[in-house]
Amino acid sequence: MPSDASWRPALDRSVMLRYDRVRDADLLLMPERAVRLSGTGGRILRLCDGSRTVADIVTELGRSYPDAPLADEVPAFLDRIRAEGWLR
Repeated sequence: MPSDASWRPALDRSVMLRYDRVRDADLLLMPERAVRLSGTGGRILRLCDGSRTVADIVTELGRSYPDAPLADEVPAFLDRIRAEGWLR
């Protein structure tokens, strides 16, 4: 888990998560930019509502993906998104 165990990630105010039916993909929409998410990125970010900790998000995803290495992969993904400035 990230060093800040109390972190409750939420999308930055300038970022919107949308599903694009034409591309059949989740997109992060920002001023002047769009990022297509692959895999379960959209599902992870939908849980980033500011009320759940990273551990809560991992637990929630574990219900659907019980054998996945979520405890390592989800925090690493969130850290990358946070480094981009898309999460607060």
